[in-house]
Amino acid sequence: METATPVKRRVPRPRADALRNRERIVAAAREMFVEFGPDVPFDEIARRAGVGNATVYRNFPDRDALAREVVCSVMDRTSEWIESALMEGGDAFQALSDFVHFAADERIGALCPMLSEAFDQHHPDLFAARERTMEMVDALMRRAREAGQLRPDVASGDLMVAVSQLTRPLPGTACQGIDRFVHRHLQLFLDGLRAPARSVLPGVAATVEDLRTA
Repeated sequence: METATPVKRRVPRPRADALRNRERIVAAAREMFVEFGPDVPFDEIARRAGVGNATVYRNFPDRDALAREVVCSVMDRTSEWIESALMEGGDAFQALSDFVHFAADERIGALCPMLSEAFDQHHPDLFAARERTMEMVDALMRRAREAGQLRPDVASGDLMVAVSQLTRPLPGTACQGIDRFVHRHLQLFLDGLRAPARSVLPGVAATVEDLRTA
């Protein structure tokens, strides 16, 4: 008896309009998470994205899935930006400075509170995006340090804590209204990172691993 050759089933590719809807949902969710926090109702996100509630739930069955996609998309853009900056070369400290201001425009400080204890920190998508981002940040800082432009007693954990804190909206203030102060304060922080250092920092340099176990 001859055995028929199994026919490979083609996995259907998402339609272009479905991909656009997903991107619009993620973009709208990012904006509203920044403005109102992670508990913004799904129907409000759907309204801003210009889609129906069913479309939101079809793409993201629960809030964690949507929040994770928002955070991963921001980290993916951040990694791509750093990778491009490293390939371009140029002044190492200027690239680091540009990254810090880019991170502020990506609203990293406003999105960080979504990664609460209830959030699945070990989800493979989130873990992979976070690891790649921190590898890129380490490479950017290492380049500035090797050029003698970055003080040697700071690490990526120090940088990310400062960026998160300095770009996070103050309680009771509109995120958009604080922008005029954010980049000014970030530049003050960046001046403190330049080598040669003008002071001795207390404690030891913080790594990302230190932040995870703190």
